[in-house]
Amino acid sequence: MRTKNAKRISTAESAHMLRVKESGCAVCDAGSGAIVEAHHMKQGNHFTTIGLCDCCHRGPMGIHGDKTMWRIHKMDENDALNETLRRVLGG
Repeated sequence: MRTKNAKRISTAESAHMLRVKESGCAVCDAGSGAIVEAHHMKQGNHFTTIGLCDCCHRGPMGIHGDKTMWRIHKMDENDALNETLRRVLGG
């Protein structure tokens, strides 16, 4: 969801975020059946989004919580972005 003053999301940005969401969770590897969200490393920059399940994103142990899941998997945002891009770009 965007705020009323946010720039409109382009078709390319929207398509990229859809691929990110389809790529699975970059931290815990939750895939089919899991709801994967696009976490923005920098608000408004839709090409630097990370695919995260709700637990690794908004859960109490996720990036917006105490980051326990991230420490367990020895990941930071750059590692997760690299994994997401590898999956999305097929590298």
